Amino acid sequence: MKTLIKNGRVITAVDDYRADILIEDEVVTVIGAHLDMEVDKTIDAAGKLVIPGGIDPHTHMELPFGGTQASDDFRTGTIAAAHGGTTCIIDFAVQNKGQSLIAGLDNWHQKAEGKCAIDYGFHLITTDFEDNQIEEMHTLMDEGVTSFKMFMAYPGVFLVDDATIFRAMSAAGERGGLICMHAENGIVINEIIKHALAKGHTAPKYHALTRPTVAEAEGVHRAIAIAEMAETPVYIVHLSCADALNQVRQARDRGIAAFAETCPQYLFLSLDDYGDDFEGAKYVMTPPLREKANQAELWKGLKMDDLQVISTDHCPFCMKEQKELGRNDFTKIPNGAPGVEHRVPLIYNGGVVENRISLNRFVELTSTAAAKMFGMFPKKGTIAVGSDADIVIFDANKEQTLGVATHHMNVDYSAYEGRTIRGVVETVLSRGKVVIEEGEFKGKAGDGQFVKRGTCVAI
Repeated sequence: MKTLIKNGRVITAVDDYRADILIEDEVVTVIGAHLDMEVDKTIDAAGKLVIPGGIDPHTHMELPFGGTQASDDFRTGTIAAAHGGTTCIIDFAVQNKGQSLIAGLDNWHQKAEGKCAIDYGFHLITTDFEDNQIEEMHTLMDEGVTSFKMFMAYPGVFLVDDATIFRAMSAAGERGGLICMHAENGIVINEIIKHALAKGHTAPKYHALTRPTVAEAEGVHRAIAIAEMAETPVYIVHLSCADALNQVRQARDRGIAAFAETCPQYLFLSLDDYGDDFEGAKYVMTPPLREKANQAELWKGLKMDDLQVISTDHCPFCMKEQKELGRNDFTKIPNGAPGVEHRVPLIYNGGVVENRISLNRFVELTSTAAAKMFGMFPKKGTIAVGSDADIVIFDANKEQTLGVATHHMNVDYSAYEGRTIRGVVETVLSRGKVVIEEGEFKGKAGDGQFVKRGTCVAI
């Protein structure tokens, strides 16, 4: 199968030029001006941006949580991702307490098998890790799972102690692996929550009000300190506030290999969205939404490379029957929100249109940096000869209005209902196959392949 993309403006993390792109089967084989050859399909990208497919390195499809599970499975979630210009996700498999690392990963392979419409990889949430599991960790790394997530939050469920974090960081670092940290002081947060409930504070907004920014900042500081002692890099997931960002900045200024991601919800939504009634449950996620003033600092961090990646932490739960589990107690609201479909256009609109970041930085934050950080570059994350033909034709001038009536995520609300933005994904190719064409899904579940990732690359 030969496909020719003609007349487009090609944008990568470092390039900006006009060219045609020849795709043969799954990879890019020729890039040049005015290519003229016999092909099976021609796509006219005149007046459009041609960018690498997005990589979302933080999703939770089918995640069991709070007595229910995330409403998107690997079929619906990856189809929605494709609609939004994302051609690869890295989802979080879970090792339950007392379970082997391999068994935890095997469970997620079974969940994803035959369902994914785009390519996918896994991190592994690690809840138990002793010295006798180091060899098992290294086996997983040989199988292409080279990053592991640990929690300082959720005591009794995911939380691990500092010794376990140090042990895992040291073991992963020996082989070029990376520990991804959910950095919040969950022990203290639980005490704050007890005080709030005792006062009768049960509305959704108290989820945010019981998780102060200093609790996140303390977790980030501690995670970086442990990584420094382990002499290994660390990656902070879903960083939400200026207090936490300042800890990363200070570490990087000292030459420490500290990296971090943020998410669209922290760039576009705020504490004000919770309101005073149960509708605020839509925005119950962890970390919570913050005071609006944090947004400018996060954008500055993205521009200055103190934040390297924009992910979504996509973990949707429907309001009906799922979020409603916590109608009388915010601690029982499943934590998470939808977002995998709108990351790329939201960041284009909020970043490029609003003159906060350049086009090249937009591509870097939504694709290239994640590919480098998580061992997939240059196979993914760029448009180059020999790279996978994961390519998005993006109409930078067309507008769209976000909402539950038009999105493809399997959830009964939109976190961005009624928001009009500039920038629309028109056509998406996943390894050379058109999966989205003029906004319509043309692929099929099962076409996505597991990506065996290499060692993580400090960027």
